[in-house]
Amino acid sequence: MEMQNQKSQSPKPVDPVAACGISRREFIGGCAACAAGIAGLSAMAATPAFAQTQPAGGKPKVRLVFTHIPPQSPTWPNIGYDYEGRKKELTARLKKGCPGIEFLPATANNADQGKKILEADKEVDGYLIYMIGIWTGAPQAIAASGRPTIFVDDFYGGSGEFLVAYSAAKRNGWKVAGVSSSNFDDVIDAARCFECIKKLQNSVVIRVGAGSGASGQNIRKILGTRVLDMDFGPLNELYKKADKAEAAKWADRWMGEARKIVEPKRAEIERSAAMYLAMRELMSRNKAQAITINCLGGFYGGHITAYPCLGFFQLNNDGYVGACEADIRSTITMLLMGYLTGRPGYISDPVIDTAKNQIIYAHCVAPNKVYGPDGPSNPYDIRSHSEDRKGAAVRSLMPLGKMTTTVKFSYNRKQVIFHQARSAENIDEDKACRTKLAAEVKGDIDKLLGYWDTWGWHRVTFYGDLKRPVQNIAAMLGFEVIEEA
Repeated sequence: MEMQNQKSQSPKPVDPVAACGISRREFIGGCAACAAGIAGLSAMAATPAFAQTQPAGGKPKVRLVFTHIPPQSPTWPNIGYDYEGRKKELTARLKKGCPGIEFLPATANNADQGKKILEADKEVDGYLIYMIGIWTGAPQAIAASGRPTIFVDDFYGGSGEFLVAYSAAKRNGWKVAGVSSSNFDDVIDAARCFECIKKLQNSVVIRVGAGSGASGQNIRKILGTRVLDMDFGPLNELYKKADKAEAAKWADRWMGEARKIVEPKRAEIERSAAMYLAMRELMSRNKAQAITINCLGGFYGGHITAYPCLGFFQLNNDGYVGACEADIRSTITMLLMGYLTGRPGYISDPVIDTAKNQIIYAHCVAPNKVYGPDGPSNPYDIRSHSEDRKGAAVRSLMPLGKMTTTVKFSYNRKQVIFHQARSAENIDEDKACRTKLAAEVKGDIDKLLGYWDTWGWHRVTFYGDLKRPVQNIAAMLGFEVIEEA
């Protein structure tokens, strides 16, 4: 470990996950043993938020509706088709692939039967409509209710009705995601959106030092997530009472795992560790899965005496959410996408370089376990916070040559803004925030210049090609996807 007082030229960063071969299927919902990341130090909870297999409010109840006409009729798939056998097979596969969902099977041969299913359902969380035959009218009748719904085409059985019903659902703005794929994993991935929504409805976000306003009420109304606003007082009290011996252990760990330490002295890193313990305790007491702090205003105004950057770094690595600058939209985005993918988000203030067709995601907080708590770790340096050259923060040298997905969900607009880029370089530049991940934009970089006045500067980046999961969850929430590149 290198200690130095002035900036030195960093060697070319390694890419520790380049050969890991992690597939999209493996990261969707895959992070079952995340608590091991704390390695001998006291943990906030037995199982990190993203790894919980069952939401606090219980498993989501999903009505699994198979639609087809009676087998005596000559139609797709064919006359005399064994619909009952196919239903048993698909139900078993869904239950095996989605142990966190309670499926309630039913059958609808026509639209009236679909409406009767709706009338009988009072507490289901949504509908998965498996079209194993055609021309029942039931999918449209159920989707028109406005409840979260997934349409699935059982190839060469429900294809015609799937195409007609899904097109109509999209045109009418119903909360419907569609799966037309020969890969059954795509059905499983879409179904897990029900778990994500249920977890959001039972989650708590702490927002410190930002006052209070209508945003928390709107989030509660639209997503079900509770936003708990508080001033800096409770956090400061816990910071003062933080166990110094445990803070020293966290400092030892962060310093020992860092590639190098540049500006901060050990005392500063121990203060960051005490702030981490305070945040963790505050979350534990309030059963929260996420925390966001007005860190700049708090530090510049003397309301806090240690930056939360290293604490956010650790929370995000361990499957919780630690979000900068009391940015509630980015916090909700990190929580939602974490439940959906098991991966942490990286808030940034982007810079766009049209000469290289690149966007540079810059910030002083970034995880170094971008594939989730159970995934590989990439190198990081411990630096000062950039703007004021104080405190302790992280420069994360993130994996290169990987597709990334950048989003922000707006609960007020019921929209999500979206673009993708392939990671290309960890930029070593003294100006601005410490972590600077450059990525080659997929799409039109000139178009990417056009949305910042209405969406703000922050974006949240996740590793992986997550276009389909974003489209699915947005559809089921009734959000519009805006592709900004």
